[in-house]
Amino acid sequence: MDAILLQILNGLDKGSAYALIALGLTLIFGTLGVVNFAHGALFMLGAFCAVTISKLFNLSHKASEPSGVDFLGNPKYEDVLYVEDWFGERLGGWMLDWSVPLSILFAIPIMIGIGYVMERGLIKHFYKRPHADQILVTFGLAIVLQEVIKYFYGANPIPTPAPEMFRGSFDFGAALGFDANTIIYPYWRMVYFVFSLVIIGGVFAFLRFTTFGMVVRAGMADRETVGLLGIDIDRRFTIMFGIAAAVAGLAGVMYTPINSPNYHMGMDFLVLSFVVVVVGGMGSLPGAVLAGFLLGVLESFASMNQIKSLLPGIDQIIIYLVAIAILLTRPRGLMGRKGVMEE
Repeated sequence: MDAILLQILNGLDKGSAYALIALGLTLIFGTLGVVNFAHGALFMLGAFCAVTISKLFNLSHKASEPSGVDFLGNPKYEDVLYVEDWFGERLGGWMLDWSVPLSILFAIPIMIGIGYVMERGLIKHFYKRPHADQILVTFGLAIVLQEVIKYFYGANPIPTPAPEMFRGSFDFGAALGFDANTIIYPYWRMVYFVFSLVIIGGVFAFLRFTTFGMVVRAGMADRETVGLLGIDIDRRFTIMFGIAAAVAGLAGVMYTPINSPNYHMGMDFLVLSFVVVVVGGMGSLPGAVLAGFLLGVLESFASMNQIKSLLPGIDQIIIYLVAIAILLTRPRGLMGRKGVMEE
């Protein structure tokens, strides 16, 4: 039982990332009808927003007064962080420690801006083009963004730690009445799971309970009729592209303490996230979220040593096997709508 609970917990954080990325992908496809293969790059850009803020907070200068002398008798100056110099040692230290959560404040406008520029500058020219053309151009854009990040940040992963209070682990075994140290789960992974639920709930609430969201949902169902009512649905869809980019970026920001950011992390999640979207049903937001968590947990179970000893390599292909099985029995996916990509 403890092994089962541990694998469920391990699958939730990866499933959270899948669900958030797939949610953004489905928002873009459902509103604009674009298959966006650059969405994984938006996840990566969000992660590097956190890396950038962390690096900025770690900038330092030499102290104006020497702190002593070295063994040669020369004055010795200490490095002083700018954030501590400007905001005081206590507040500056807190900002440095909480650089990842604080990155959210910077990532939201940056990612919305990037999404807006992508949609207006490139993707709008491919609305009426075949899906194959959309895949090629967005995949090419993803490669360009990947190489830009590699040029400025290097090819090696960049550790970005979580706040100190979340660096430990919680003993679920002791809390649930099992033996101590049987189910140890990092605090930050629990934070990421709760964060993903908040973002997912926020997106669904925005679409369901706001006038803007209701118009967007109406436009997803019947774009021409909404346009005939005098509503500029294209502008609203452009804003939704920016929101989808922000969702992917926030998923990347909060994932940095779990997996050190590198330039190809977007590609690592992209293909799996598209599988999640297809399994959930193209254009179905609830389906994308459900499939994300489901496949994340299944992948976690497949990574168990007991399973891999019986079926070597199963952890690498389990998601695709499940996708094949689901699509053979439900061609539209778990919650797919009739007519989506069936023309």
